Amino acid sequence: MRKLRVRSYFLLSLALLLLLPWTLFVLAYFITMGSLDIGNGEPRSYVAAHIAAIAGLLLAFFIIGMRMRKQLLTPLERMSRATRQIGQGDWDGLQLPPSAIREIGEVRDGFEMMVNGLQDAHRKQATLEEERRFVIAAVAHDLRTPLFALRGYLDGLEQGIARSPEQVAKYVAVCKEKSAQLDRLVEDLFTFTRMEYVETELCKETADFLDIVQQSVDSLEPQARQKQVSIVADFQAEECAVMADAHLMERAISNLLDNAVRHTPAHGRIVVHVRREAERASFTIQDSGPGFSPEELERIFEPLYRGEQSRNRATGGAGLGLTISQRIIRKHGGKLSADNGPSGGAVLSGWVPAAGR
Repeated sequence: MRKLRVRSYFLLSLALLLLLPWTLFVLAYFITMGSLDIGNGEPRSYVAAHIAAIAGLLLAFFIIGMRMRKQLLTPLERMSRATRQIGQGDWDGLQLPPSAIREIGEVRDGFEMMVNGLQDAHRKQATLEEERRFVIAAVAHDLRTPLFALRGYLDGLEQGIARSPEQVAKYVAVCKEKSAQLDRLVEDLFTFTRMEYVETELCKETADFLDIVQQSVDSLEPQARQKQVSIVADFQAEECAVMADAHLMERAISNLLDNAVRHTPAHGRIVVHVRREAERASFTIQDSGPGFSPEELERIFEPLYRGEQSRNRATGGAGLGLTISQRIIRKHGGKLSADNGPSGGAVLSGWVPAAGR
């Protein structure tokens, strides 16, 4: 049905007020006199005609009032109730009646869009809140394990349980390892919170992606050497400039390499390929480990997800490393994906826009 504007509705109402009383006046006069010769009518005919005109005027007011109630007041009342309902946090049963008045219909459509937007925002907020609580609970659980171990070994040192220099050195090494694990967990939590819940502006500057990757490789070399894992950097370009937050981008690549080192067996090999593809800086990180299971490939980037092989506290972190890497790369306009290599091993591949895009 075509909607009318308020001025059109006003003109139609005015026409009804003028025509209906006059029509009933003429009809009543014709019924009582049998003709339309108004000049020769009897007084009783005029009385009946005037009564009919007054009745027509009242009927016109009634019709206009009912239409106004249905098309104007009812939608406004429903929107008023919906506003109070939203204010009370009740999102169920929000239905707004249609209106034949175009302006009221536009207000209704705008209000409905606002309600849908608020519902989406409310659902997203509820999801984020649930995820935040889950992250805090899971990371608190992960923090407790190294804290207990650290306190136990420190108590052993304090109580003199470690008597020989070798035992003392062992206790100190374990304490350092647990403190490093705590540092990694806290850093993961901080970065994840920053990327997920805080709207931060990236400090983008022109940087060489090859340098970023090389710094990440250098930072993971001691950990890989300790495990007798070799990291081979294969740079298929002399220069690969990107607009990026160098610190965050290095953190993303380091997380990927750290994941590869932790899941590559002793005497294994990790190969890092970097190349320039048109307007992209592309990279792949392939290890010689067992690779991802089908379930892991579906959920590997979920926050706090850890496959069975990484549930061991000695190798597994908080389960945020790959999630952080993916979100950092996405914030730079790129993409990160996981797969298995044709000859085995996990393959993490991605790209970021090159500078000058």
